[in-house]
Amino acid sequence: MEQIKKELLESRGWKVGTVSDFLDLTPEEIIFVEIKLALSRNLKSERQKAMTQRELATKIGSSQPRIAKAENGDPSVSIELLIRAMLATGATPQAIGQIIAGVG
Repeated sequence: MEQIKKELLESRGWKVGTVSDFLDLTPEEIIFVEIKLALSRNLKSERQKAMTQRELATKIGSSQPRIAKAENGDPSVSIELLIRAMLATGATPQAIGQIIAGVG
């Protein structure tokens, strides 16, 4: 946010902060969210190279709407589903580990 805009908001009584401040997230929760988002982005990227959402859903015994949610970072999607889907697109455990290690 631009400094001038921030100062203007604060002068009018607004508190300016981050999403994690607003949601009162712990450092661990912030990292967890970042990991899920990194996995989601990678899943979408790799899945698009290999197959459709419907094909992936069939492969892992899920549904196309659930894959769409996984790719878009929906908080209701578990890390287990993200990892299963990534493995089904051809990701290796090492590649998944590198994605997780790159967070933070």
